[in-house]
Amino acid sequence: MPFLASLIFGLFLTATLLPLVLSLGAWLQLWRTLPERSVVVYTLFGKVIGQVAEPGLFFPIARFGPRVLLMPLFGKAYTVNTRIFQAYLRNQLVNSEEGAPMGVGIWFEGCVAEPNAFLFQNSDPLGSLKANVATAVVKQLSNLRLEVLLENRDALSRKVREEVTPTSAKWGFQLGSTYIRKVAFRDHGMIAEIRRKVVNRLRQVTAAMKQAGDNQVALIHSAADMGAAQRLGEAQAVRPKVIGEALAEIGRDPAVAEALFKLLDLQATLRSPGKIILAPAGGAGLLLNS
Repeated sequence: MPFLASLIFGLFLTATLLPLVLSLGAWLQLWRTLPERSVVVYTLFGKVIGQVAEPGLFFPIARFGPRVLLMPLFGKAYTVNTRIFQAYLRNQLVNSEEGAPMGVGIWFEGCVAEPNAFLFQNSDPLGSLKANVATAVVKQLSNLRLEVLLENRDALSRKVREEVTPTSAKWGFQLGSTYIRKVAFRDHGMIAEIRRKVVNRLRQVTAAMKQAGDNQVALIHSAADMGAAQRLGEAQAVRPKVIGEALAEIGRDPAVAEALFKLLDLQATLRSPGKIILAPAGGAGLLLNS
């Protein structure tokens, strides 16, 4: 029984005092756990005394000495996230050289490279970075020709990044990829006019293609007709010769020639539009009297 009572009392003290000890140790900065891609910056009496960037469990008192015990009263520990972040700014208004209002969407990424500058150089570093990117877009892309805005996005993106990088470094950022993802017209009347011009151009191109096809077909037909005419001319030129040779061959036999000419005469008579009256033998007088 005394052993069981001691065990229960020990478990009760452990369950009661252990969370209190852990909380007190964490409040006094005796130990701390740092997650991945994070940096903790320690300040004491308004001055930075150091920072820790290695993830895992560490003991600040072993790194900075007994002065860490004053941190809960006279100092502060700032945790800075150093993961890569991404942002997209929509419809940044710029004007082309032709006076067309354009909306530019730009995407960029970056991370915190200098936690001290990120914490103490600017009260709103991320908001200032976005404003700086938007200003660089307007500065670098305004008054450019419309075809340059629509076609040279890679070169323009590099110019924007070069413009923003020095200022972002002062605020503790390391700017990564920057790319202009969208360039769009903002004037609805201009959009309708461009659509109308594109439709008219497509109609012109379609009509030109159809006319070119018709011309090709006409050329093919003309070539075919010319070839046929040449062949018919050659045939008509050769026809008298062929017929003459055939008649000469037939004329060698008088009986055959006489029968052929009678047959031809009979065919010509049958094809004639005139009427043929057949009368019996010796009935010619009847026809004359009628």
